[in-house]
This record gives sequence, structure tokens and C-alpha cells, in this order.
Amino acid sequence: MGTPDFAVPALQALLHSSHNVIAVYTQPPRPKGRGQQVQLSPVHQLAADNGVPVFTPRSLRKDEQARQQFCLMPADVAVVAAYGLLLPGDVLEAPRLGCLNIHGSLLPRWRGASPIQHAVWKGDTESGNCIMKMEEGLDTGPVLLRRSVPIHAHTTASSLYGELSALGGVMIHEVIDYISVHGRLPPAETQDDRLATYAPLLRKEDGLIDWAQPAKAIDCQTRGLHPWPGVYTFTSDGKRLKVLEVVPVNMTSDLPPGTLIDKAGHIACGQGSVLLLKKVQPDNAKPMDMAAAFNGRYVGVGSQCGVLLH
Repeated sequence: MGTPDFAVPALQALLHSSHNVIAVYTQPPRPKGRGQQVQLSPVHQLAADNGVPVFTPRSLRKDEQARQQFCLMPADVAVVAAYGLLLPGDVLEAPRLGCLNIHGSLLPRWRGASPIQHAVWKGDTESGNCIMKMEEGLDTGPVLLRRSVPIHAHTTASSLYGELSALGGVMIHEVIDYISVHGRLPPAETQDDRLATYAPLLRKEDGLIDWAQPAKAIDCQTRGLHPWPGVYTFTSDGKRLKVLEVVPVNMTSDLPPGTLIDKAGHIACGQGSVLLLKKVQPDNAKPMDMAAAFNGRYVGVGSQCGVLLH
């Protein structure tokens, strides 16, 4: 049960194993791109290419027929990875050993919809995957397997997403192999709810830069919200400026946060820190380096970003 490319390595691992994949559940085909052509999800396409029956209910809570159909499947276990639909209790309990979720965080940290982005955005030094037996609570189930990976200074949400996606395939293969040998789930680790943090769905406004924050925090925000929703600010004339790439530097400044210090692209941040803007994208323009931004008069030395004119 999965939909985006994050779930593809898990399905590939199971298809290439000795285990029998009896069905795939994924979200229905939807219009995508400029042409709004209806496209299969990445998981749907992979399953179809391998001759696996595919089911695309719009809801398993409201569609009683689809729910009953799932519950009648002779499955030992269901693997869930970024499916995107809520699973009611009878669905969670239908497979002999339940439903196992590949979650992209070190639970109980970052329960919720956007754990990968939040780990980078909030400055975590490590992330990882957990294979969890699902319960009706939000990512509260016991953890059967966890693996951690470091978050480096240049890690973006996009790069971490790819790393954890690949790792998920390796991990679920390991868990399913264990079940095949022992006939039961691996020993489980109960989550400590007191340590839980939450990663809600991202919003476009999450990308608005507050230049009063330290440079390091803005760097983490830029990398954590890449590629979506991306981060942005407003120039002194009130125009939106997307910030695509930044570099923390060993400089200080007593200028007000958001002030462009020089044509190299250094900008004053909170607590006297400084960030180097490497690549930006003004409204209705292509991505550009700071030299082009200054030459095009999108920004100027001494001007202040982050102030909206009314």
C-alpha cells in the first residue's frame, strides 16, 4: 500500500524476493503536469509492469465494498509506505500479522505527514526509518526495526527523501524475511509518547523567511523545505524573491536582519549572524546567481528583505 516514488523501492524489494505480493493498493490516477494528463502513481506503474493486481479506492473508511474486499485478502501482512489514505481499524487488523508502515523518521520524533522535511528544517543531526506495526493512533505503534542516517551540512529534504526511500526497501525486506522464517513479527519496541514530536503537512507559508532567525536556522529551513514549498522573502519594494541556495559564513554584522550587506550576496540575520545568498529567483524570472540579481536591479546593496509594503 503506497503511492509516490518513496514507496517504489519497498515494492521492488518485495517483488524481487521469494515472497508473494498478492495485491497493491495505491491512490487513483490523477491529472498531473501542465497538460493535466491523467497518470498512474509510481507504485501503480511498477505493479502493473509486474502483473500485480492493483486496487485504487478513493477511501477505505467510506467505501465499505473496498474495505470488505481488502479484509478478505488472504494476506499475512500488509506493507504501507506513504499510501496517503487513512486506514480504519478493521483494515489494520485484517492481515494475519497486521499492517507494517515504513515511516521516515526515528520515532517517536516526527510523527505525522512530513517527517523528512522537519528533521532537516529543525536542525536534527540524524534521521532514519522505522518499521512500525500500525495502530489507529498517529504513528504510535510499536517499532519492529529502526535504522539511522546522519544529516550533513548539505543534506536537503530531497536528498534525505531519496536516501530513506532506498533504505526502506532494504529494511522491509529484512522484516518480511524474519516473518517468513519465524512465523511472527520481530520483537517490538514500545514508543515513549513523552518524547513525541509532530510533523504536520507543510504549507506554502512555512517557506517565509524570518531574517531575525540565526543564519544556521535559515540555512536549515532552506534545505528542509527543498524542493517544496521552498523558501522565499520579499524585497524592499514588496516583490517576492525565492531563495534557492544559501551558505552559512563565518561573519558577523550589526545591520538590521534582512539587510543586504554587499554585492557578493551576504545578508544580515539574527544574533549578528550572516548568510551568503548563492541563488535566487525573482518573480517571473529564471533562477540566477546574486551577480545577475544585482545587475538586473532585483535587489540592491543596503536594501532590506522581509519587509512587506502595504
